[in-house]
Amino acid sequence: MPRMTGAEAIVKSLRGYDVDTIFGLPGGQLDHLFDAMFKEDGLRVIHTRHEQGAAYMAYGYAKSTGRTGVYTVVPGPGLLNSTAALCTAWSNNAPVLCLSGQVPSRSIGRGYGELHEINDQLGLIRHITKWAERIESPSAAPVLIAEAMRHLTEAGPRPVALEMPMDVMGAEAEVDLGECGVLVETPDFDPDLIEHAAAILGSAQRPMIVIGAGAADAGSELLAVAEALQAPVMAKRNGKGVISAGHYLNANLPMGHVLWGEADAVLAVGTRLKMPLTQWGKDDDLALIRVDIRADEVNRICEPEVGIVGDAAEVLTALHARLEKHNRQRASREDELTTLARTVLKSMHEHVGPQLSYLDTIRQVLPDDGVFVDEVTQVGFVAWYGFPVYKPRQYITAGYQGTLGYGYATALGVAVGNPGKKVVQVSGDGGFMYNVQELATAAQNGIDLVTIIFNDNTFANVQRQQDEWFEGRRICSDLHNPDFAKLAELFGIAGYRADTPAEVGVALEKAFSQSGPAIIEVPVGERMPSPWKFIIMEQNRKAICS
Repeated sequence: MPRMTGAEAIVKSLRGYDVDTIFGLPGGQLDHLFDAMFKEDGLRVIHTRHEQGAAYMAYGYAKSTGRTGVYTVVPGPGLLNSTAALCTAWSNNAPVLCLSGQVPSRSIGRGYGELHEINDQLGLIRHITKWAERIESPSAAPVLIAEAMRHLTEAGPRPVALEMPMDVMGAEAEVDLGECGVLVETPDFDPDLIEHAAAILGSAQRPMIVIGAGAADAGSELLAVAEALQAPVMAKRNGKGVISAGHYLNANLPMGHVLWGEADAVLAVGTRLKMPLTQWGKDDDLALIRVDIRADEVNRICEPEVGIVGDAAEVLTALHARLEKHNRQRASREDELTTLARTVLKSMHEHVGPQLSYLDTIRQVLPDDGVFVDEVTQVGFVAWYGFPVYKPRQYITAGYQGTLGYGYATALGVAVGNPGKKVVQVSGDGGFMYNVQELATAAQNGIDLVTIIFNDNTFANVQRQQDEWFEGRRICSDLHNPDFAKLAELFGIAGYRADTPAEVGVALEKAFSQSGPAIIEVPVGERMPSPWKFIIMEQNRKAICS
């Protein structure tokens, strides 16, 4: 067996799982790891300007590719700086691996006051990851890397973490790299439940489907079931693009609200289903079939009529086969759904026209296979329901975590993971400043990303609530900003200013025609209209689940 350091054992083991990119910041407890990465051929290391940026880049890489996003940080404050991104990865089911350093092994748990020492670091990080462990010897690295990779993907992806003390990273030992293990084992599902679900859906007069991130790799299987049932498919954020926005069965969020109120059966695949169940309601006239790879999700919020634990693609394939026996004769719902889509779009333009005008322009310029990254901002909120997406993994979001400022760094990770694709990210002025330092990372690495910053010099959502809820008593919601276009130029990045949607289109085309990053600043004079009419929608069933 070859002799290698603990750090080299980590890197060699990761390469066995086709990890070719690591985001991170160097530091005292990681010196040996960065040296090992330097010596590894074919490994791309992107060093960021803040630990939060590194973790968000790993998240964007993972969410947009489906592959493991890896980042590394020093222990203590470095690790803690990255935890907002770990929470985002958890809430959005992203396979992110955090590699952190640790104080010398002799000092762990002793409270000596070692550099970056915190109490029970491993116990802390276990609360926000699916699994976490310490590598205590070089020879243990391959085994624990294999276990980490299994936990990343088995029973649904979520982030995991590994730490290694700094002395172990530098220690040499004989290491058996072994063979990479089987990464995914899908649970067996009950065929009787498939039969029951097929009977309910097949006899339903107005079935619909609701999907989330768990359906991302089951697009063809999902479409087969949807077409057989003539069931419209609604996705809020993470499921956008699994059914192309160009297909008449695709339903955006406000369409889904209307359809939910009329449905007699709903098939929910890989989704928490929080909004429909806790806001729109579910009564006895609505039969619910839930499919999820996680057993604890199937019965969450309320008990479904049928709950199936299994891989989405496998369950949908079996369900489609059984529908042949149970399905009623169905006419196409294309005319009905196309009319509903037009009605909803008209209402959206009446209420959130300014945001939609910018989104429409972006959609016209962004290629169909391009990736859109949203933010916690006025244009981002409207994008949840107003931005068409044509393929899975082409709409990236913070999900229910709502981590303001996640977008820019995340989008850099998306661009790194999708070379050759156009990537657009929208930010508000408030959120962009959370990771403004990563302009340096974008410039240094020549990352092809275009970010559009809508600048109204406020935390707009906060200020709207202060005006509406607290009689206009504004506090801490006004912002002082730089000239973002000029700031970009100071970093050696192309900077543009656009005052109208048409000018945004021109600037976006220019930015796409060049290589490297670009910033487009859009000054926003008047406050944009509230996006919430089409997000917080009224109850339309008799009962609310809780």
